[in-house]
Amino acid sequence: MSDEEKPKVSLSEPEVAMDEELVNIDDFAEESEPELTEEEELRSENAELKDRLMRALAEAENQRKRGERDRRDAEVYGGRKLARDLLSVYDNMKRASESATDEQREANKSLFEGIDLTQRELISTFAKHQITPIAPEVGDKFDPEIHQAMFEAPMPAVKAGHIIQVMDEGFMIADRLLRPANVGVSSGG
Repeated sequence: MSDEEKPKVSLSEPEVAMDEELVNIDDFAEESEPELTEEEELRSENAELKDRLMRALAEAENQRKRGERDRRDAEVYGGRKLARDLLSVYDNMKRASESATDEQREANKSLFEGIDLTQRELISTFAKHQITPIAPEVGDKFDPEIHQAMFEAPMPAVKAGHIIQVMDEGFMIADRLLRPANVGVSSGG
């Protein structure tokens, strides 16, 4: 076969030589796929748009719920840093009140009444903001969720894992720990 007799095939067009006649690949592809009617196309488009709308509505509802939860959390837990700073004021007032002897209290009666009133007002303000004290007692079981062990000492008279001394009260803000109670724990006998 000479060069003139060979069929010419162009690689730039989507055509393939078959038995000496040219066939368009696009024509062949259309035959294998059934054509959708206009109504079916509209139904398909409608279903797709409905699906997208439902997803957008669900996302908007989730966003609204997330925003509401974040707002509530900010309202309850937003003052956490300030509350944590005020705990040292509470501790110092409590220490001042507890360390005074009866003679000192009598000599400075109005001063200690002022300290006690201020301390009660601070506790009342804490309660308004859902800040509650964690006040463990000697003999209570140690709970690592709300207590922090400052030391462990062998105490034959006290069961292992029970509190033998309370250094500082802890505090919760709503259902979250603001500061653990600092305690000493028995290691047993």
